[in-house]
Amino acid sequence: MIYILIVLGVLILWAIIIYNGFITLRTRAGEAWADIEVQLKRRYDLIPNLVNSVKGYAKHESSAFENVTKARSMAMGAQGPTKEHAEAENMLTGALKSIFAIAEAYPDLKANQNFLALQNELSDTENKIQAARRFYNSNVRDLNIKIESFPSNILAGIFGFTKKEFFDLADNDVAQNPVEVKF
Repeated sequence: MIYILIVLGVLILWAIIIYNGFITLRTRAGEAWADIEVQLKRRYDLIPNLVNSVKGYAKHESSAFENVTKARSMAMGAQGPTKEHAEAENMLTGALKSIFAIAEAYPDLKANQNFLALQNELSDTENKIQAARRFYNSNVRDLNIKIESFPSNILAGIFGFTKKEFFDLADNDVAQNPVEVKF
């Protein structure tokens, strides 16, 4: 009888440890996603100022400005770490590259302190987004491994823990290269 109680106690302790591990990993992934959202919001807030700075110099480039505005709206409307959200962010990155390409043609704009400050802020934000993506994806990887590994996969199924999606860049040139501006 005592052996049964010991085995039962060990099984309960094992289940508690595994369950708490899932909670920890899920919380870390949520925290990492929140970090991405903070950086994306910062990016969204910088874009209108950047567009307005460039607009004054390149009034005839309205389609590029419309593309940035549309891509920004789509990215802001995307929810959660989904493939659609990653695609919207990639579209925004591509649209921003077109704005910086326009800026190349205007020497006065390239020398404008406001534009340079915005460019530096956006570049810094892009770097922080990349770091936050890596952090999020590593946490998701750890959670997904635990969910799929035996014997913790048994408890994952019982308690309803599901795999999370990675926040990946698409396999295209725009997505693989960060916003880069050379002056």
